[in-house]
Amino acid sequence: MWFRIGAVGVAVSLVGACGGGGTSASKATVTTTATATTTATVTSTPTATATSSAPPSSRSVEQPRVGVVPNVVGLNHQLAQDTMQAAGFYYLTEQDATGQGRLLINDRNWVVVTQEPKGGTRVPTDTKIVLRSKKIGE
Repeated sequence: MWFRIGAVGVAVSLVGACGGGGTSASKATVTTTATATTTATVTSTPTATATSSAPPSSRSVEQPRVGVVPNVVGLNHQLAQDTMQAAGFYYLTEQDATGQGRLLINDRNWVVVTQEPKGGTRVPTDTKIVLRSKKIGE
């Protein structure tokens, strides 16, 4: 895009009388001519849009790991939990096997009597593991 301002001519004529004390009159004429030419050039570059030639990435859904559930029946409850976690199982729940609904406060005083799923079963590592325990000596 460009702009052009054309020539401008200005003429000024002054006619006046200069008086000097005498009777004769002088005549003065002043002529001024101005010519101005201005050219401005503006170059515009189109904005480039970002494009990618790489194919869109496909996110793969990570499949849960599969592991073998360890058999922890007969172990104290704390050791049973540690064994499950070492095998990659962290979704552990516990229950009082006597049905009294007691909380397993001190895990080392309890022994696992049943578990779900059973030991040796292959399941995803995010499977819920239920350990049913009773106090040692009951």
